[in-house]
Amino acid sequence: MHMQSSRRRFLGQSAGALSSIAMTSLADANGGSPSLAATHFAPKAKQVIEIFCSGAISHVDTFDYKPELIRLEGKPMPGQENLVSFQGPNGNLTAPLWKFRPRGQTGKMISDLVPQIGSIADELCFIHSLTNKSNTHGPAENVMNTGFTFDGFPSMGAWVNFALGSENENLPAFVAIEDPRGMPQSGPNNWASGFLPAAVQGTPFSTTKPIRHLQRPDSVSPHADRSARQTLLRLEREMRRKFSGDQTIAARAASYELAARMQLSVPDVVSLDEESGHTRRLYGADSKNETKAAFARNCILARRLIERGVRFVQLFNGAYASGGRINWDGHSRLKEQYDVHGEILDQPVAGLLKDLKQRGMLESTLVIFATEFGRMPMFQAGTFGRDHNPNGFTCWLAGAGVKRGFSYGATDDFGFAATEGKATVHDFHATILHLLGLDHKKLTFYHNGIHRRLTDVHGHVIKDVLA
Repeated sequence: MHMQSSRRRFLGQSAGALSSIAMTSLADANGGSPSLAATHFAPKAKQVIEIFCSGAISHVDTFDYKPELIRLEGKPMPGQENLVSFQGPNGNLTAPLWKFRPRGQTGKMISDLVPQIGSIADELCFIHSLTNKSNTHGPAENVMNTGFTFDGFPSMGAWVNFALGSENENLPAFVAIEDPRGMPQSGPNNWASGFLPAAVQGTPFSTTKPIRHLQRPDSVSPHADRSARQTLLRLEREMRRKFSGDQTIAARAASYELAARMQLSVPDVVSLDEESGHTRRLYGADSKNETKAAFARNCILARRLIERGVRFVQLFNGAYASGGRINWDGHSRLKEQYDVHGEILDQPVAGLLKDLKQRGMLESTLVIFATEFGRMPMFQAGTFGRDHNPNGFTCWLAGAGVKRGFSYGATDDFGFAATEGKATVHDFHATILHLLGLDHKKLTFYHNGIHRRLTDVHGHVIKDVLA
């Protein structure tokens, strides 16, 4: 999959390079017919759902149990008595604000903030030793979803789409579902194509926010709409013959063709009318909490997209910077704000995992639970909240190819820094690609004189988490 020597195959003759409809257009442009692309080795996972908690959910209040943090509450952290972090000086150690309890047969300690996620602890594979190279939300979100702090790099979903494409030509291969409260801090960077072909970028929509400009205007008749598309297709084909190497023309034509199919397919997948009352209750879509119900519907949508062959679904929980009001950035009133956010997150995510399992879909679907960094084991001086902490935090995986009821790595006694099995985001990405049958060192794209890849020049597969 090195792009310099096999670029024509990827961009013109491999259905794995882009979504099926986009590949058809590019294959036509190069005079070839699309053929299925092979992975580097047999994949354990075929599809991905990434649940991303924007704003940095606190690991020490959710999944990373630290008895010493409880025992030494109110005292300075040894060796860090005068710690100054992102927003300034920190106070003394602050115990978790919710009680931790043993969950499942494994007895995994998970807090009462997320009890329903705790109820599926035996399905989860925790990575407690992740680190991030940035302590600022936007750049750190970029790192978690693109591998780089700067804007302009392809997202993880775009890389996967580029390599594997979709199993449904009527839907995008990569869909980003925004939180009901708004767009994440780094916005479209999280699902952008960067320097990869434009056709592999994520398509953002949700149950409450439809795809913009998808339906024809009422003032345009169906006949006129079809005639315009046919004329446009003829013009695009002529342009592709004249400029056969222009990816932008091919991607634009592919987007028009896909949009025509999506006019029929998207309303069906977004409509939850056929979902049973039992399913709605499982996810919490019947909740009187409107935000929770909307997020639950987004979780159902994620499952419906995966059912229909969409390759990568990015599901956001939490929106942009707001002082923690509508995301997990709990600097000043963490307990008050997290009580709100925890209710919105907990049941829908647990319901999604339970639903995937009961439908037999968890065997081929990798579920990623991620955030940009963790939070400090003490309150900021003069506040009731925790500052940013990129030195050690928790994400988890579930489903295809990963160990169930397993914990990898550890932070120190207070949850301040990774000390065992320290893992970078590049390691995390390398592991995800490996589960999809992709070697992160071989999935490259030649751009501006460099063989670019999701993991830059770093990354090792975290083999201990593989089933």
